[in-house]
Amino acid sequence: MQKTRVLTGITTSGTPHLGNYVGAIKPAIEASQDPNVQSYYFLADLHSLIKCQDPKRVQESRLEIAATWLALGLDTDNAIFYRQSDIPEIPELTWMLSCVCAKGLMNRAHAYKAAVADNESAGQQDLDKGVTMGLFGYPVLMAADILMFNANKVPVGRDQIQHIEMARDMAGRFNHLYKGQYFTLPEAVVDGRVQVLGGLDGRKMSKSYNNTIPLFVSEKKLLKLVRKIKTNSLEPGEPKNPESCTLFQIYSAFATQEEGADMRRRYLEGIGWGEAKDALFDYLNMHLREPRERYLALMEDPGHIEAVLQKGAERARAEAAPFMDRLRHVVGLGRFI
Repeated sequence: MQKTRVLTGITTSGTPHLGNYVGAIKPAIEASQDPNVQSYYFLADLHSLIKCQDPKRVQESRLEIAATWLALGLDTDNAIFYRQSDIPEIPELTWMLSCVCAKGLMNRAHAYKAAVADNESAGQQDLDKGVTMGLFGYPVLMAADILMFNANKVPVGRDQIQHIEMARDMAGRFNHLYKGQYFTLPEAVVDGRVQVLGGLDGRKMSKSYNNTIPLFVSEKKLLKLVRKIKTNSLEPGEPKNPESCTLFQIYSAFATQEEGADMRRRYLEGIGWGEAKDALFDYLNMHLREPRERYLALMEDPGHIEAVLQKGAERARAEAAPFMDRLRHVVGLGRFI
């Protein structure tokens, strides 16, 4: 039986936080252990250059994110784990897809439209001010990431569904022009069960809002951040609504059903905010202690991480190189003999 191919990219432009873990890392790591699935996980470091031109930050983020996934148990024997920039066939495929992709399709991309709208609202005469070709062509690179390995399913947030549709459009156009089924049309997978965690200020936990709790901060820093989480003015003894509380939401994302039910009861009985914050800190600290130790050890051993990624790149290129060679022949760029 042919395995289902599932592909996930992780943009290397920041430090992984609790929201990343609950929304993307945890379900992906569980999927990496499924023997019926061929998983591809990659550090989307070429993508990171669109938003971040700080080489030190990009380099740090690549190491932090790789160490995070390994510390949390990514099965690199089953899954293929690699850096995007280690696969030179991906930029080459990006160019081929660019040559069949309509500019009008890129004009409709959400990120580009948002940049144009921002310029328009700011009264800029040049509506493309600050828009790089990296930002404009981002969906083509994403399509190349997906189509290079003919992924069947791509887990994404709702805001990324459009990019999967664009990848399908480019794949279909290429197949039609060159009269063959070279690319599988990928499907977006949106898991409605995946939670979006609130941050320190109650808004969605996001680097953009500077309201995150990094996964592997020290115990002292973790306690400080948990105590900063915004709550209301209800006093101890007054019943509290767990559904509208960031503390409870984060706790229940990590806890078992029984533990979540017990905490819900304590909310209805009027748990004090200080007690609730201490309970959340204790639970998170216990849950993250062992992976934090593994993470810190990995960060001190970048050679091990490099070896894992090089092994993953070899496996990825074992597929990408012959496929790209075939595509060169298809478009007329093959060798003469």
